[in-house]
Amino acid sequence: MEISEVRVKMVSNKDDRLKAFCSITMDNEFVVRDIKIIEGTNGYFVAMPSRKMSDHCEKCGGKNHLRARYCNNCGTALKDNRARKDFKGRMKLHADMAHPINSDCRKRIQEKVISAFKEELEKSKQPGYKPVEMDNPDDDIPEIVS
Repeated sequence: MEISEVRVKMVSNKDDRLKAFCSITMDNEFVVRDIKIIEGTNGYFVAMPSRKMSDHCEKCGGKNHLRARYCNNCGTALKDNRARKDFKGRMKLHADMAHPINSDCRKRIQEKVISAFKEELEKSKQPGYKPVEMDNPDDDIPEIVS
């Protein structure tokens, strides 16, 4: 697998640990969006895209995030600590939507993404800097010329 493109969108909040969002294109054929670049205690790291975990109300069956205290549908009080715990005993509130299967793949992705982030960080310090536009999914679709 070759990472053929990395797009980095800097986040402007200076006090937050979240530094940027990015998307990666693999083999010029497959895109993964909403990868986060986070500043940790040991430097930058990559967090893969995830979604909030949810469950259903016992009374009405309405869908609710695991931290919700009341059902979004009927208002019934929900039980505390509905989330499963991970191997460290922490509540599992998010699930990865896409992630590498092994540590070698994770390392390749992280190195490529962090490198692109550092390049974009340097560019952002230049006068006239224009941030990368990432909001248009149609950018990923090649134009068909007949």
